[in-house]
Order: sequence, then C-alpha cells, then structure tokens
Amino acid sequence: MARRLLPVGLDFVETAPLRLVFAREVSASPDAVYRALAEDVAGWPRWFSAVTLARPLDDGADGPRREVRLKGGTRFVETIVAAEPGALYAYRVDETNAPGVRALLEEWRVVAVPGGSRVQWTFAADGAAPFRVGLKVGRAGLGRAFRDAVGALDRRLSSANA
Repeated sequence: MARRLLPVGLDFVETAPLRLVFAREVSASPDAVYRALAEDVAGWPRWFSAVTLARPLDDGADGPRREVRLKGGTRFVETIVAAEPGALYAYRVDETNAPGVRALLEEWRVVAVPGGSRVQWTFAADGAAPFRVGLKVGRAGLGRAFRDAVGALDRRLSSANA
C-alpha cells in the first residue's frame, strides 16, 4: 500500500532528523556523472544494483517526477526538487510502500576534482523511531551500496568513452 510522504524542499537536506552522507571520487567528469543521474534515469539499474526499475513520469504540480523500484519490492514516486547540470541532482519521495518513513530526500552533489569528480550522496530522512534506528543500523550497508554503485557508474562511463 502506497503512502504519501511530507512534501519537503531542498532545505530538508540540512534540517532532517537523520542525515547519512557518503562520498567517493571517480574518474568521470561532473557533466558525465550528472547526465547519468538526471538524464539517463532508465539506466540506473545498469549501475545501481539495488535498483530494478527507474523511469521518468509526467511532470507533477511541483516538477518532473520519476518512479523507482528496489530489490525486495520497495517502490518510490519521486519529484525532482533540484537539477543543476554538472553539479546537483535532488529528489524527494512523495509516495512509497516502505513502512515508517515520513519524509525522504536524496541529494547528489558532483564537483570537479583533479582527475575526475567527487560524488556526494546525502540521504535525508524522518520517520518513526524504528525506521530511524533501522537506517542508523543499516548505515554501513547503504554506504557500501553507494560506493559499489558509484564505482559501477564510473566503470560504465569510462567504457562508454573508450
């Protein structure tokens, strides 16, 4: 059963009761990383192994939307809240079947570094106590999933340019 979440804005990334931040440097350029994140939505399952489906939807009242499905059956309908080519891509979850969550926003920041990019993912959330505890306990697993996904994305982008 899908539940509506709070319609948070980009500022939630700073004010959320729970923030998990992960970063990794890659050899791909900021523009290439941004294009993979924001423009090739359907390509996410090819580099982010937890994602089984990602597809753009119609524009909603607050902006472009997308649907994402994860292994295990979790589903999200999201609204893009920030899209700055080569620098920032952020979306909030509007609807999910995940229990206990009240608000969720994910922010991807990409900055140029010598030899490529630094990719930072911030997972900003609020929810019932069991949800927050679960995220804290699962932090290492989320971090590993992020590092693996960004590494796979970098390899994918490198092979596309070879």
